[in-house]
Amino acid sequence: MKRNLLIGTIALLAGSLLQASASPKDELTTAAKKLADKDNYSWKQETVNAGGGGFGAGAGKGKIEKGGYLWLSMKMRDNTVEAVKKADKGAIKIEDEWQSLSDAASGDPGPATFVARRLQNFKSPAAQAEDLAGKVSEVKRDGDVYSGDLTEEGAKSQLMFGGRGGGNGPEISEAKGSVKFWVKDGLLSKYELKVQGKVSFNGNDRNVDRTTTVEIQDIGSTKVEVPDEAKKKLSS
Repeated sequence: MKRNLLIGTIALLAGSLLQASASPKDELTTAAKKLADKDNYSWKQETVNAGGGGFGAGAGKGKIEKGGYLWLSMKMRDNTVEAVKKADKGAIKIEDEWQSLSDAASGDPGPATFVARRLQNFKSPAAQAEDLAGKVSEVKRDGDVYSGDLTEEGAKSQLMFGGRGGGNGPEISEAKGSVKFWVKDGLLSKYELKVQGKVSFNGNDRNVDRTTTVEIQDIGSTKVEVPDEAKKKLSS
């Protein structure tokens, strides 16, 4: 009895020491991974460019089921685009008609094409938060809030159009950014990404000052309902 009690006490102390020695970045990564391990959750997102309007500005919301469907709705200016994805298959709703993600991504430039290309490389909030944490030079903790500045390369990666880089991507300069994360009950509950820089693409220069806020909701109670028309396009 005493021996078992001693072993239990030692294990408890060892766990406490390991938790105490974990860095803020490790704690944050753990909180993001715990969210990813949940069966389902929802989120709402708002992106604002300083000065109003601008490329990529708008509001959106999403739902995800682990191993199942991802659903997104994004409003950009006067357009609302709905999309679903499962594994590497996707469908997007354009002018009340569903089409496959591959067809939408290869269409004429516009809001739907932009969303389709983003969806091809889409990361869930949990995955994106973990990725962002890895792009921060040093994570600092203040209570349940974690924050830090992005590395220059990390900031550049957030200024790419649809995540495209290389020879076909824009030229990025003066890139900088910061990110803040909120953790509740050991789970990621919200994060805010701010990026600034100059983007040059096809001879056009654009100054970007963008803030994206994502709030996690309905963990464990989210249901993703996919229309039959969208399911048909997922299989095409």
